Amino acid sequence: MVVFEADDTYRVDVLNDADWLWLQVHPVATAADLPAVGERNRQLAERTPAFAAGMTLVFDGSPVPPEGVTYVPPPTSDRSGPWGLAEPGLIRLTGTVPADAVRFQFAYDRVVDEYPMTVARGAGAPVTRWLQPAQLSPPLDIADLVPLTPVQVAVQYLGLGYTHILPKGLDHILFVLGLFLLSARLRPLLLQVTAFTVAHTITLALTIYGVFSLAPSIVEPLIALSIAYVAVENLVTTELRPWRIVLVFAFGLLHGMGFAGVLADLGLPRGELVTALVTFNVGVEAGQLTVIGAALAAVAAFRGREWYRGRVVVPLSLGIAAVGLYWTVERVLAV
Repeated sequence: MVVFEADDTYRVDVLNDADWLWLQVHPVATAADLPAVGERNRQLAERTPAFAAGMTLVFDGSPVPPEGVTYVPPPTSDRSGPWGLAEPGLIRLTGTVPADAVRFQFAYDRVVDEYPMTVARGAGAPVTRWLQPAQLSPPLDIADLVPLTPVQVAVQYLGLGYTHILPKGLDHILFVLGLFLLSARLRPLLLQVTAFTVAHTITLALTIYGVFSLAPSIVEPLIALSIAYVAVENLVTTELRPWRIVLVFAFGLLHGMGFAGVLADLGLPRGELVTALVTFNVGVEAGQLTVIGAALAAVAAFRGREWYRGRVVVPLSLGIAAVGLYWTVERVLAV
């Protein structure tokens, strides 16, 4: 969050998961090695100048170092926050806008994925732009910040939802393939996908609006276990039983909370919350349908053959089950 004040000072607040930051400076450590919250915050405060060195502030084409750099720890003393996510800490840069400067740019190299940069003039409406790691943002007019239109927000979050599945969402891809492999007939696939879609849409909305949430330490292992379950069931039946629909719906509720965690990490524009939420979900659906379409195209020529189950369904389901079980154990041990 970048705020330009009327007295020509600025504040740049860069939010990061505090545990993630600590692990960045301890590359051989794992989540099991994380220190107590107080000690973690003390160590991060000592390393703040090093983190700030990875941030670039540019006014009218010239890099300008901040005048002040501080670390602000999470407001709570535990590791839980909204949506069950860890409370973020923030690195705060402060300074004075150079005389007569009219344009601002920002870059941050200590990230691994695209991230939102929100800029505001005093208490005015914020403007959000999405940046790639280490990418210098497009120039923004300090005095005349123009927010994205609803159409631009929709296009942006549609793309974010799609890329969350393809190519980034391997766990969700494997779950959808597990649904696909149950039967060579189209009707069972449509019923499962419909149940899954309705369920994850419900919990995505409820979690984002703060009505309901579970901690990632619970959700993520259960998502992995859901992948293993649908794959194992594919090994013992080719029929869509009523309990499968119920379980797929329940698993969809879990996956929706996983989507909500991702969306919370990405950030939501306050003025276009509904637009962002709906189009992100549509992007997720488009990604899932792409996976199903690709799977159908890959096996269409021999899906009805006698050997299809023995040579395709069983080996792939075994592989998916093994990955799901491995992830389950890995995510439980990471808690």
